[in-house]
Amino acid sequence: MRAERASKPPVYSFLFDRVLTRTDPEKAHHAAFRAIRAARPVTGLRRTPGNPVAALGLTFPNVLGLAAGFDKNAVGIDGLGALGFGHVEIGTVTGEAQPGNPTPRLFRLPDDRAVINRMGFNNDGAERVAARLAARAWGRPPGGPVLGVNIGKSKVVPEDEAVRDYEKSARLLAPHADYLVVNVSSPNTPGLRNLQAVEKLEPILTAVQKIAEGTPLLVKIAPDLADDDVLGVADLALAIGLDGIIATNTTISREGLRTPAARVEEIGAGGLSGRPLTDRACDVLRLLRGRVGPDLTLIGVGGITTVADARARLDAGATLLQGYTAFVYEGPLWPRRIVKGVQQ
Repeated sequence: MRAERASKPPVYSFLFDRVLTRTDPEKAHHAAFRAIRAARPVTGLRRTPGNPVAALGLTFPNVLGLAAGFDKNAVGIDGLGALGFGHVEIGTVTGEAQPGNPTPRLFRLPDDRAVINRMGFNNDGAERVAARLAARAWGRPPGGPVLGVNIGKSKVVPEDEAVRDYEKSARLLAPHADYLVVNVSSPNTPGLRNLQAVEKLEPILTAVQKIAEGTPLLVKIAPDLADDDVLGVADLALAIGLDGIIATNTTISREGLRTPAARVEEIGAGGLSGRPLTDRACDVLRLLRGRVGPDLTLIGVGGITTVADARARLDAGATLLQGYTAFVYEGPLWPRRIVKGVQQ
């Protein structure tokens, strides 16, 4: 595992080490997100950094986006874009509103620059999020971030009714999305990862494709898939004309962590994100690119912290990049730092 770290600005470093690490992570997230939204009149005056990227029939302002999970309910898209993200992926949104899993459900592992979450797709539901996106469309600023919408299965919906549930979300949300993502790879909804099996995934994707009607469609997969299963998803994507694949989601693995084992065991179940994913997420991306050829859009996510990480993911075949955990650890200047670094 690489020892290299990005360096936080001194002010953010002090705030993170002295304040945020002593605050409940979920409460700290909400406080930070409120600050981002409040700062938008100022941050929005800054030009979006980077060179445009053509992908999915769209023009992305730059290569780096914010992964799903930060803005679950589409309440701060433009504030996040103003920090330098070229695209913002909201969600995961489910057909039915749901509170998610009991708290505490979000945990930091500072020694590993990692996070464990078992949020459980807590969100306002497809109907409310669609209404919020429709209202935003009237005042959407020119040159803002490309908008991705990530959809998942409602917990109350049985696995054998998953197609219907994804169809509901797609019908409500695709009209407001620049691109749509089917999430079948979170470890925090019982049975969800079973849907990554090609025979279960294909009917979901083909059903959503019909409803999306021209909105680019991608699928997000887990790093825990065996290599053969990764290649199976790649083959399916080509066979049905999928527009892209996002690699990867969080992992259920706990191998190689620096955090004491007793602390990891105390935290319990959940998806691990951040630095420990770097190598596997890059390997999955490289496998996919080797299988699908040069044209399919691949979005690399998982353990991208430094400019070197970002360049390595692009070298492995990523068309676009996403981050989340590094944004938490490195602060609001991180997106611009990464975007500037990869184009030098």
